[in-house]
Amino acid sequence: MAHRVRRYWRSLLSFWATSMEAELEYQLNLVIELVAVLGNLAGSLFVLVLLAGPRGELGGWSWNSALVVLGIYTLLDGFTSCVLQPNLSKIVSHVQNGTLDFVLLKPIDSQFWLSTRSFSPWGLPGVVAGIALIGWALAHSEEALSLEGMALALALLTAGGLILYSLWFLLAGLSIWFVKVWNATEVLRYTLVAGRYPISAYPPALRVLFTLVLPVAFLTTVPAEALLGRASAAWALGSLTAASSSMVATRLFWQFALRHYTSASS
Repeated sequence: MAHRVRRYWRSLLSFWATSMEAELEYQLNLVIELVAVLGNLAGSLFVLVLLAGPRGELGGWSWNSALVVLGIYTLLDGFTSCVLQPNLSKIVSHVQNGTLDFVLLKPIDSQFWLSTRSFSPWGLPGVVAGIALIGWALAHSEEALSLEGMALALALLTAGGLILYSLWFLLAGLSIWFVKVWNATEVLRYTLVAGRYPISAYPPALRVLFTLVLPVAFLTTVPAEALLGRASAAWALGSLTAASSSMVATRLFWQFALRHYTSASS
């Protein structure tokens, strides 16, 4: 088991090193992405100012607390640009062009290869901006930080990243049956924009939607609550359960999908 983990870790490092070498040939992209991230962040802050109003509150959250949620969303959006989009968007083209056959012939797990083969550094400005915004908001917040809260928040943020990955992979994997599913992944990405703000800021019907159907609450609000020392045991357990269940479901789904995949050579 340990040998297998080391082999996959070395493969991951090799994948990302070659991706970085290829992507850094176009260094101007970093400047463009930085401008785009700052523009999106400025737009989000402007909307937050409008929603918070003169009282500086949004759904029972103070201004600085709401900024923590926005920072976590910006961080996850950067993660999406770094890993999810450059990899999972290619599953559709692999199926359409028949190159998925070559992936399945490789002596490595196909889901791992499809999920990690590429790395785009152009999402790093979003990651850095998200971390900076979280740090700034926590420094100006009246909430007391604790090591336990930070550890729990890190675990819940990881769980949110796994849930986000599962949603993307499930939609991309549908390309084995349906041709134009890339539009659905774009719709998913823009739907998850709702995670920029605390889930309590939305009407009750949307809260149910963003918790039980699209688990937006587990992506941003629940980790933010842990950072701010407001973590609920039920919500934290729900987030961890949703993450583990979604990863198992993703694995089972991919195995099922491969049994229905008709290769280009057959």
